[in-house]
Amino acid sequence: MSGSDEQRLTRLRQKIAALPKTPGVYLLKDQQGVVLYIGKARDLRARVSSYFQDSADLLTSRGPEIAHMVSLVEDFDFLECETEVDALLTENRLIKDIQPRYNERLKDDKTFPYLEIVLSDDFPGVYVTRKPRPRGSRLYGPFVSASGLREAVNALQKVFKFRTCELDIRADDPRRRYFRPCLLHAINRCGAPCADLISREAYRADIRRLIRFLNSKRSVVLRQMQKEMERASREQRYEDAVVLRDRIRAIQALSLSGDPREDMQPEVFFVDPRAGLERLQRLLELSGPPRIIEGIDIATLHGEGSVGALVCFIDGKPYKAGYRRFRIKTVEGVDDYAMIREVIVRRYRYAATSEALFPDVILIDGGTGQLNAALQAFDAMHQAVEIEGGRAARPPMVVALAKREELIYVQGRHEALRLGRNDEALRLLQQIRDEAHRFGQHYHRLLRCKQAFEEEIRQGKRPPTSAAPPARKKRKGKPPPGQITLEPDESQLPPTEPE
Repeated sequence: MSGSDEQRLTRLRQKIAALPKTPGVYLLKDQQGVVLYIGKARDLRARVSSYFQDSADLLTSRGPEIAHMVSLVEDFDFLECETEVDALLTENRLIKDIQPRYNERLKDDKTFPYLEIVLSDDFPGVYVTRKPRPRGSRLYGPFVSASGLREAVNALQKVFKFRTCELDIRADDPRRRYFRPCLLHAINRCGAPCADLISREAYRADIRRLIRFLNSKRSVVLRQMQKEMERASREQRYEDAVVLRDRIRAIQALSLSGDPREDMQPEVFFVDPRAGLERLQRLLELSGPPRIIEGIDIATLHGEGSVGALVCFIDGKPYKAGYRRFRIKTVEGVDDYAMIREVIVRRYRYAATSEALFPDVILIDGGTGQLNAALQAFDAMHQAVEIEGGRAARPPMVVALAKREELIYVQGRHEALRLGRNDEALRLLQQIRDEAHRFGQHYHRLLRCKQAFEEEIRQGKRPPTSAAPPARKKRKGKPPPGQITLEPDESQLPPTEPE
């Protein structure tokens, strides 16, 4: 081993010693800062250190590709996660977004499954699916284990007796009384609405109980089932104990899931970009389909670590090189409107002086308040440029999309647009809004992790910063594709923003 390799390993091991022993995701980088490999870990310190131990035989255990990759690693980043499930979902998302060279798994378009309850039907069905319906359903997941989810559905079906078939069952269809139910009714796992053996009201009452159960923490039910299993075992009713054990495991599998909004899988919710842009042109009365759309969102926690995020979509598809992130500098406390004004000024002040171009549409995450805050920022910039005698410009179109009700607020209009849930324009705007939210939350978590890490160093809970390797000089120009750093990079906007 050469002297440079020994120095590299010593420097990496010193940094590894400061890693937390918590679940998370790690990103191994080369000398240029390009991400080579992304992995998840139950214990970040133990997992990352396993690559750089003298006793590690990576050639035998992981293969020649990984062994060669480790020899190229010069640095790494990490993201702490609350649970292993969060780590798995975060790893999946990062691999699909960055496409590291040495990751073989999760680079395809395969997705995690959902539990879907189709509430728009007269008799809602419950399904395990990787392609949810565009509207009329309630989603749970994504779930990290498809087999565990199916076992959970089988166990829940014995209690709530919902249907899992794809039949079109209507409450006003008189022919149902002549229909012969399937085997699931015979084994007491379905109420058989197909054969008119249960009323619509009674069936929907079972579905409401199922939804309440899925929304609860389920700890009370699990404790009760645990006691029943132990009692059956003491009474030597071993078959009943085995059934209860399997049901407990199935229900516990429901906790191995993410959140449909927080753990968004863009591959699942496909939107036809061309149809969405053409529909947006008609709704906003534009001269042509918008080519460039930028979405803005604010992420904060009680006013701490507040950041702004901007994503760029070109022809309805994300353009990652156009993404920007901003650490809020001038706003104290919780003031979303002021934060939006700051991000607007910092992002578009050169476009306001005609030194750059505005996008065709600017999308703000929020309602009328957020939209008015953005318009106020544009008006202030416009007036300032005119006072200085410069050539002022305004953005062509600014809109806001409110969560929950999904109303679209448009500049210059008093009435909000209310579109159908499967409307192409709404779904395109939702995709941009959700991507801005994801990007902002990701940056916000990075800053919070960094602040917590530094606070623990100050309290003596971690090795001092002198044990960590010295930071390399910041490279000029745009960072290489796939680079993720814990230090915020707010100088990507040309021209460079003064500190």
